[in-house]
Amino acid sequence: MNLIETHVPTASNAAAALDAITYAIGQSAIGNILAARSRIGVCAILIGSNAEILAQDLASRFPGRILIEDEPALSDDLAAIARFVETPSADLDLPLDVSHGTPFQQRVWGVLRTIPRGATITYTALAQRLGQSNGARAVATACAANAIALGIPCHRVVRADGTLSGYRWGIERKRALLDREAQI
Repeated sequence: MNLIETHVPTASNAAAALDAITYAIGQSAIGNILAARSRIGVCAILIGSNAEILAQDLASRFPGRILIEDEPALSDDLAAIARFVETPSADLDLPLDVSHGTPFQQRVWGVLRTIPRGATITYTALAQRLGQSNGARAVATACAANAIALGIPCHRVVRADGTLSGYRWGIERKRALLDREAQI
């Protein structure tokens, strides 16, 4: 088990435990995956090619939190995520912790979770669903802030012309995810 402290706790051990995030890094068909849990649920699923960079990304997204690497504690989550990447027809049924998002981000992420596998939506259409007819850029910003890849499927959002645009974890991964989902 590896402990990374992003700050020195000044409160009691019980309070410090509430600030802890447990994480582990595994492999999937689209690269390394980092799964992280708070006391509420999965607070991050990050995708990348370098495990060290993923751990740094987690620390930057959750400043002031104690990060504890614990693969045995998250082995089921990692297996579920890898299974979902391989076979997106299976549900990724994990409890999510979206409390780190703003109220607007949480609304965007909630709507994203209703987009069926194999379907896409444009940034503009997503903004309109939220009652923000001119909010495509705000929606794109909320998608970029999403730390729970796959659990909150921002890869299903495309440009108005249907082409792929920015994806925090790379356009090729976005294309691979959408292609796998289209085969359902």
